[in-house]
Amino acid sequence: MIDRLVLGLGAALFLSAPAWAGEGQNLAIVVSRDKQSLVVYRGSQVIATSNVSTGKPGHATPTGIFTVLEKQKYHESNLYSSAPMPFMQRITWSGVALHESNSVPRRPASHGCVRLPHAFAKSLYGMTEAGVPVVIADEPLTPEGIAHPTLFRPSNPATNGTLLSDATLRLKPVSDFVVPTEVASNEASIAPPEPLVAAPRSDKGLRILITRRGLADDVKDIQTILNQLGFDAGEPDGRLGRKTVAAINAFKLTKDMPVKGNLLTEQLVDAVYTAGGKPKPPAGQLFVRQDFKPLFDAPVPLANPEIALGTHFLQLGAMDPALGTADWYGMTVPDSMSKATARRLGITAPAGSLAEAMDRIAIPPDLRERIEALLTPGSTITITDGGLGKETGTEGTDFVTLTHPG
Repeated sequence: MIDRLVLGLGAALFLSAPAWAGEGQNLAIVVSRDKQSLVVYRGSQVIATSNVSTGKPGHATPTGIFTVLEKQKYHESNLYSSAPMPFMQRITWSGVALHESNSVPRRPASHGCVRLPHAFAKSLYGMTEAGVPVVIADEPLTPEGIAHPTLFRPSNPATNGTLLSDATLRLKPVSDFVVPTEVASNEASIAPPEPLVAAPRSDKGLRILITRRGLADDVKDIQTILNQLGFDAGEPDGRLGRKTVAAINAFKLTKDMPVKGNLLTEQLVDAVYTAGGKPKPPAGQLFVRQDFKPLFDAPVPLANPEIALGTHFLQLGAMDPALGTADWYGMTVPDSMSKATARRLGITAPAGSLAEAMDRIAIPPDLRERIEALLTPGSTITITDGGLGKETGTEGTDFVTLTHPG
């Protein structure tokens, strides 16, 4: 039984400090704008609570799924006259953070940050690590235990052979609907290659995003295929740079397509996949990051793409690689989608529950194997229609999912 100590400062509830040590990756912070409250969870267990003050009208705190990106015991605001922000825990690089304040009136009062009472801010700072997820919503949310066949479980690979992280990677056909890389032997040889095993697990949790394929994903495929066909589209980076545009136009000329007008027409996309001998990929895309760095991404089949996925967050608690068991906890984060966005994404029906969203996602076996070999407690999954999100940087962030910009 964990003892809790109520400190007579505001409405904060704290756990004894020794129980926090080394367990920061397994925590999740949930903020309610309606209740002006913050709750720290480990799985579905409440670890600490406090009153807060979020952004006032005109400076509303954004809602969505974030992580602690940076911690500083003392920080001064770059936006508001060097205002002091002790025990600062940044959750966006655009200026939103959790921090101590002398003014926490239990109503929206900040310029967008989440203000915390002094004693709680100090204790929360000592409790967390960079990478701890922070979910902000209007209503209070509670993680609940969930079991589903789509969820990842730890694998128990062999301990000899080549490490997956060290092996040469090459592209697989998109038609396989699996991760676009596979392991190839480093040397051509008559003898069979040594068995492949996973790299040692990091103590940093994986960050997994499952969403809809976007323009950048299509561009990366087109760049890869054009390069294979002999058109120099440059590094497959998902950007329409000068080399990529020149390669697309050169390809169009070989197919008697007009060069003027829209660059990425449906006719062009279909022609590139056909020329490369590959069908168009499925509607979903899965991205993986670790320690604020991208690891890999891959297409995943998404059934009934006309139905919204919604926004959902899951976190892995305890796991046992020997038994292949994993304790996942999840919550649905309310979001809003404009009619224009729904039309652009081809969505005609509203989202269902978290379990219904997972029912529609198919994880290819080799992609599942690769993820499960790296799985560690504290790993998270975000499911959303919204793609990578404008706050998600190339490096230095986890996946930031905004359900309302503020």
